[in-house]
Amino acid sequence: MCLLLFFVAAAAGQTTSPLPPVREQAAIQQEWLKLRLERILPPLLRKHGIDMWIVVSREYNEDPVFHSLVSPTMFAARRRTIYVFFDRGPERGVERLALGGGSNGGLYEVYRDPSPAPGNTVRELWGDGQWLLLKKLIEQRQPRVIGINISRTHAFADGLTAGEHEQMLESLGPEITRRFRRSELLALEYVEARLPEMMPLYRQLMTVAHGLISRAFSAEVIRPGVTTNHDIVWWLRQQVADRSLGTWFQPSVRVQRQARAATAASFLSEDGPVVIERGDVLHVDFGLQGLRLNTDTQHMGYVLRDGETEPPAGIRRALDKAKRMQDLLLERMKPGRSGNEVLAETLAQVLDEGIRGTVYSHPIGDHGHGAGPLIGLWDRQQGVPGRGDVPLKTGTWFSIELSARTPVPEWDGQELFVGMEEEAWLTPEGRMQWVLPRQERYHLVK
Repeated sequence: MCLLLFFVAAAAGQTTSPLPPVREQAAIQQEWLKLRLERILPPLLRKHGIDMWIVVSREYNEDPVFHSLVSPTMFAARRRTIYVFFDRGPERGVERLALGGGSNGGLYEVYRDPSPAPGNTVRELWGDGQWLLLKKLIEQRQPRVIGINISRTHAFADGLTAGEHEQMLESLGPEITRRFRRSELLALEYVEARLPEMMPLYRQLMTVAHGLISRAFSAEVIRPGVTTNHDIVWWLRQQVADRSLGTWFQPSVRVQRQARAATAASFLSEDGPVVIERGDVLHVDFGLQGLRLNTDTQHMGYVLRDGETEPPAGIRRALDKAKRMQDLLLERMKPGRSGNEVLAETLAQVLDEGIRGTVYSHPIGDHGHGAGPLIGLWDRQQGVPGRGDVPLKTGTWFSIELSARTPVPEWDGQELFVGMEEEAWLTPEGRMQWVLPRQERYHLVK
């Protein structure tokens, strides 16, 4: 805990300092895991009426919730790893058992057959014997409701494979399996939930992302008439690798400029490299991975023409339209409201204000497109059944992702696409707050 507090304090007070070394990062992540298992999981089990939750994973075919349940030094399931969480009540707490794999730094009890056959005391669990041991465990504890991860709606709650489910049904028998219940919201809400202790280092990770974008959209990287959008993409990739961080998608840099023909699209080809010229508008989509957390950022840049000190007024106005959409969306993101409700009300106000915009925001955290309520998809502005019906909860982190298309007088009325994406979170007080200050003006390439 002391190590955690040291680096949290350092990140909060020194926003430009690098992330801690990998070893210290692992110690911090281990503390986060302990807190999630102790603080978040027990209330969720009781909220959803689950006495026992069983999470089954095979090596390289892990349940989506797996990496939210294991130590940072565990990268894959061990052969077959079965985690069992049994609620013994508020006073005795939740028992955490591992059938296969290790103790994850002492956070799980490694469960073995209490009455093994001769010669089987040191072998790893294997095959039918592992299922029989799970059956013994369940018979000893007699849970009334057993949660399993099957869902047609939420990928994060659909990690029990067909093959493993078939073997469970065959091995455990009807007396036990009749108590199975699909634990959709348990898995979803566990992965979605964020610890306050995560925020300082998450903010630090986002500071790295914003800093790299600022450098990428500057004269340090871009030489008009020479540099291509692909050059910027690979510069970003290299900078990420140099910092021992990762990406969860290939960055993209798109170029817009005034078209020579009135009917031409403003976006230039993304398939082949585009040489960046003065007067171009740039768009980047960039996501970092670090400490098993993810960022997702879209910013806009402008390449100044000779004699310019800022973009033309019409181009500046296009950015303001997208910022106004951000404001309208955040005002409507309240605890208990569904993603679809927020989407419909936001789009109604966007339309009323004469903005041509699209909203496609999503939770973020353990995954880039994280667990929790969707607020639109770029191609489903009428709402997202199921995934958009989930209510917003305090503490959830969101990528506020949206775009606006605005006619630019200086481009003879040609539309300019402005795509923006920034991380924000729903505070305990029930209001949305940016993790870092949002982009207020274009990054300028001189």
